[in-house]
Amino acid sequence: MRLNPVFREGLEVYLAEGHGFAAYFYVLILLAPVVFLTLFLPSLDAQVWVGPAHLFRVSFVAALVLIVYFSLRTANQEFAPWRLRTVKSWLHEQGLSRGALARGQLALFSLQVILFVLLCSPLLLWAAAIARASAAAIVSAFLLLSFYAFAYGIWGLAALALWERRFETRQVFVRVFCIMMVFLTSVFYLPLNPAAFLLSYLGEKEMAPLALWGWQWAAYSAHFTFHILLLGAGLAAHRWGLRREVYW
Repeated sequence: MRLNPVFREGLEVYLAEGHGFAAYFYVLILLAPVVFLTLFLPSLDAQVWVGPAHLFRVSFVAALVLIVYFSLRTANQEFAPWRLRTVKSWLHEQGLSRGALARGQLALFSLQVILFVLLCSPLLLWAAAIARASAAAIVSAFLLLSFYAFAYGIWGLAALALWERRFETRQVFVRVFCIMMVFLTSVFYLPLNPAAFLLSYLGEKEMAPLALWGWQWAAYSAHFTFHILLLGAGLAAHRWGLRREVYW
C-alpha cells in the first residue's frame, strides 16, 4: 500500500533527516528537570516536601503543557518549514486532492502526538511508580494527555491552512492561542483549564459544577464538551482553510 505523499514527506523531513529531533529534545530537556527537581529539591526541607503523590500530578501537568505547545508548533510547521511543500504546491503542482492532503496532514500530526507521548512516557511512568499510582490512573492520565494534544494541536494545522504564506502570523497565532486558552479557561471556569482539571482528577478532588443560565453542568461534562467542541472547531477551520486554498 502506498503511503500518503504528505505523510511520507513528513517522515523523511522529521525522522529520516532529523529536523524533528529539536522538538523532541526540547520536550525531554524541559520535562526531565521538572520531574527530578519536584522529587528531590523539596526533600531538603521536610516542611516543604510535597511527597510522591505530587510528583505524579506535577509531572503529568508539565508533560501536558510541553506536549500541547510543541504539538502546536510542529503542526504549524515551525521546524524546517523550508523542507516541506506548501499547500499550494501539493494542490496545484502535484495534483493532490484536498481530501488526500488533509488526511496526510492529520496522519502526520497524529504521529507527532504519539511520538511526544511515547518520549515522555519513561519519565512519567517512573513518577507514577514512585507515587504508587494505580494502573487506571496512569492509563487515564495518558489518554487525557493525548486528547488534549489533539484538541489544542489541531489549531496548529488550522493556522497552517489559513495563513500558510504568513509564517510570522502563524507563529504569533500559536502563542496567543495558548495564552488566551489558559487565561479564558482560568477566568471563566477553572475546571475547563486542562492543567487544573488534570490536577484535580489525579488528586481525586471534587470539582464545582458549572452554573450557567440557571442550569448546572457537572464539571466532567462541561470540561469534555468544551474540548470536543474545540477539537471540532479546529478540524472545521483546517478543512475550510484547505478548501479556500483550492480556489486561490
